[in-house]
Amino acid sequence: MTFLKNFLGWFTLKPKLDVQNHKPPLVREGEIWWCRMGENIGTEISGKGKEFTCFAIIHTKLSKYSYLVIPTTTKLWSKNGKSKENDRFVKFVHQKVEMLACLSQIRVIDYRRLKNKLGDLDQKDFDDICRGFEDLYKKDKK
Repeated sequence: MTFLKNFLGWFTLKPKLDVQNHKPPLVREGEIWWCRMGENIGTEISGKGKEFTCFAIIHTKLSKYSYLVIPTTTKLWSKNGKSKENDRFVKFVHQKVEMLACLSQIRVIDYRRLKNKLGDLDQKDFDDICRGFEDLYKKDKK
């Protein structure tokens, strides 16, 4: 069965987000936000629901208006029943919910994609995620 993506719904919402001219929220690294990720292609993480949202971790605040974020998922298992945990995912627990930080899906977003704050990661989890990110993207892997 083929799943049809709702690209038209995202294309309708995206221009509305673009013209929003509100003050950027106060954002800190290590926070988890509902983020309007959109409807994306292939294996790229897409948002869900009418606003195409998913949880994202603020990795780096690049400016007042843009952030490097790591999308998350609560789908811990692949279709073949194997754990998704590997060098591209870091497992953590937030508000008693197990999640994976999807390091291979890291991206820069504009503040207008942020919907609302879910909470803060504990420092150990944020440090583990940052270490996983650094390990995955080292230039001189041996």
